[in-house]
Amino acid sequence: MKDSIVKELENLIGEDWVIDDERLMEDYLSDETPSPVRPEADRDVILVKPKNSQEISEILKYANRKSISVVPRGAGTGLCGAAVPVQSSIILSMERLNDLIEVDEDNFTMTCQAGVTLEDILERVRESETLFFPPHPGDEGAQVGGLVVENAGGARAVKYGVLRNYVRGMEVVLPTGEITSLGGKVIKNNTGLDLMHLLIGSEGTLGIVSRVTLRLYPEPQASVSLIVPFEGRHEAIGTVPQILKQGMIPLAMEYMERDLVEKSAEHIGKKWPVREGDAYLYLVLTGQDKDSLYSKCERINETCDSRGSQDVLVAERRKDEEKILDIRSNIYTALEPESADILDVTVPITEIGRLLDEIDSIAEEHDLDIPVYGHAGDGNLHPHIRLKDGRKPSNMERIKDEIYEKTIDLGGVITGEHGIGKTRVKNLPQALDDHQISLMKKIKKVFDPNNILNPKTVVDIDED
Repeated sequence: MKDSIVKELENLIGEDWVIDDERLMEDYLSDETPSPVRPEADRDVILVKPKNSQEISEILKYANRKSISVVPRGAGTGLCGAAVPVQSSIILSMERLNDLIEVDEDNFTMTCQAGVTLEDILERVRESETLFFPPHPGDEGAQVGGLVVENAGGARAVKYGVLRNYVRGMEVVLPTGEITSLGGKVIKNNTGLDLMHLLIGSEGTLGIVSRVTLRLYPEPQASVSLIVPFEGRHEAIGTVPQILKQGMIPLAMEYMERDLVEKSAEHIGKKWPVREGDAYLYLVLTGQDKDSLYSKCERINETCDSRGSQDVLVAERRKDEEKILDIRSNIYTALEPESADILDVTVPITEIGRLLDEIDSIAEEHDLDIPVYGHAGDGNLHPHIRLKDGRKPSNMERIKDEIYEKTIDLGGVITGEHGIGKTRVKNLPQALDDHQISLMKKIKKVFDPNNILNPKTVVDIDED
């Protein structure tokens, strides 16, 4: 049976791009989900690497006829197992859809194929010397198609928003094989129900995005980074809305604690540049000239000082800014080897301090260390449930449930940017009511009547 499937797929896209040798597919069977909670991959898979939307269409039409599951895959940078095949499947890699990158400077847009990486996008925008693509969700090896269907966030969302705010148009291949275009380069579009935004954040369950048109901004001419130290978390977090209410929206506004930044700095062979404080706000400001930024820095310093901050570190040289950013960006990589799972709960910014305290209480109750850091400007926090004696805690699901419960009680949600994937499907009823989940399942069935596309992701319609 498998041989016949391989032959059919080779007829569709060429024998060089159909792989069934398990040794050559190993890297396609996992993603960046922490290994203690990563779903176990089904190894009865075939890897295909189409070149364009037409080839994707033919693969999906064939899979529909044969009732074969298809798991779309970008760069595998997800953290909730969405790209892991958990049943016999065709793995559909988007890596060859990486030729098209067109910048339209007058309309402030970029159109690119879904396999283009974030690194490619940033490099192409820099070449223009006038344009800027603000989002930076993390790994620059991530592919734009994956960023879109994940509705990726990151540190810069506080000023410019998540990926949803950048998608002007897309080409998508539906699970039944039809190719359709949604949106375009226009700023306003109120033509019927917004199917494009339904696909954004759908985690590869409603269609395969093959091309994306992204919104760009004028490039800022100046930037400066601030580290504001405080003695305690509540002083730091309580300062966040005071800064925002003054209309000074930073490009990034992060919350970090001393033990984590020092661990990250040591991990990458650098030194944390601030001696004072145990809780920090890290701000990145951008603008069109240094003078306006200095004025903002003075006002922020006054606000922070009134809340009990210590001496603010101002980094305006590029190498100093990059050093601080590098330390912040590597907190995850420093913690990853000892983490059983990483969460991304989100609460209103005024509730961040309370949630941090609640997580500390949960950690103490279970005799476990749960370090937390995250995006102070939008309330998105990353608690790491650490391994215990080198293993996943036996009561980890209970710990996650308690963190989610406290988050929801504070008016929050269980995921702000990582998504549901396959690892959090069981947690969805905790966050949404039965009617909402039922609607999601019905939408899935409308788009994908045979349930071939990334089954058991976000919602599991097999259980009905």
